[in-house]
Amino acid sequence: MTETAEIVVVGGGMFGAAVAYGLVCLGHDVIMLDEGDQSLRTARANFGLVWTQAKGKGLHRYHDWSVESGVLWRDFAPQLLEDTGIDVKHRTGGGLDILIGDEERAKKQQYIDEMKAQAGDGTFDVEILDPQQVQDMLPNIRLGQEVSGASYSPHDGDCNPLRLLRAMHTGFQHRGGRYIIETRADRLSHDSQSFVTETARGNFRSKKIVIACGHGINELAPMLDISAPNRPQRGQVLITERVEASLDMCVTPFRQTNEGGYQLGNSEEEVGFDDWTTLEITQQIASRAVKAFPQLAGVRLVRTWAGTRVLTPDKCAIYDESKTYPGAYVATSHSGVTLAAINAKHIAKWISTGETEPGFEQFSASRFDVSKAA
Repeated sequence: MTETAEIVVVGGGMFGAAVAYGLVCLGHDVIMLDEGDQSLRTARANFGLVWTQAKGKGLHRYHDWSVESGVLWRDFAPQLLEDTGIDVKHRTGGGLDILIGDEERAKKQQYIDEMKAQAGDGTFDVEILDPQQVQDMLPNIRLGQEVSGASYSPHDGDCNPLRLLRAMHTGFQHRGGRYIIETRADRLSHDSQSFVTETARGNFRSKKIVIACGHGINELAPMLDISAPNRPQRGQVLITERVEASLDMCVTPFRQTNEGGYQLGNSEEEVGFDDWTTLEITQQIASRAVKAFPQLAGVRLVRTWAGTRVLTPDKCAIYDESKTYPGAYVATSHSGVTLAAINAKHIAKWISTGETEPGFEQFSASRFDVSKAA
């Protein structure tokens, strides 16, 4: 079996689905290949943040890119609702990152100072609020005595990540995209006429190809002479039973979802592709949550899971086109929810027309080339 399309998108997670949806919105004939449930499914382990304040250390263009995506989200969520009838429960208006103890507060202040210096003009719209200011913003929460404050950015928000993934898949198919599940890309090549994606279910030919399959990029991208290094980092998340709504804004790492449960997280563990949960990390997350919000002490945990982030060497996005095989693209980052709106708009436009935003070249993986830096 051989199927043809104008564009093949390899990967059905947050990155692949957003790009594929954006491309069909521009009128392109697109096939999206998704490996299925045997993959690591990073997209389904997502915390659901549309987050900017922690993005861009070492590459300020990435911080600005994240902020712009947050702005685009204001139209992106309503568009998905109109296309699919799925409300992704996007919430904007700012976000708080709760700080426990003086050491965390001092480290966060140092980070903010470094980001302002990196910005050049000092523009980095994040500030630290004292405990009373935080308490005033969260009237239905009693802060713990160890809370030393919170960092606040007006650009942050959140959404329901599972609804988001479902909406992008539904919108993609509603607009004529072909979604092919349980189809792993085994080999990519170019035969002088078209790109060929080989799978166990047959081959797929296309004029262009987008490699947006998370951890699979390390294996597939070099086949088309693209460098996009990434590594796994495990994060564990806890979910509580549903309780009365008490948080009406985005708070991390202890946010209340639209269903009523609290989502508690998240860890950063260098354990390779191990996506099991551990009692030690569960205890650490739960203990910290109770220190922040003592009222959670009596709330039952109902489930926990782990996911493997797709981290580039500097934790910033990579967008690149193959110089050897023009028309082959790669797109990757661990911030699939935050960047969904900008991927659906600007990245789809880039793949469609070649048009890019100012400073876009900074996202090339060539920034990791030590020989060029020398």
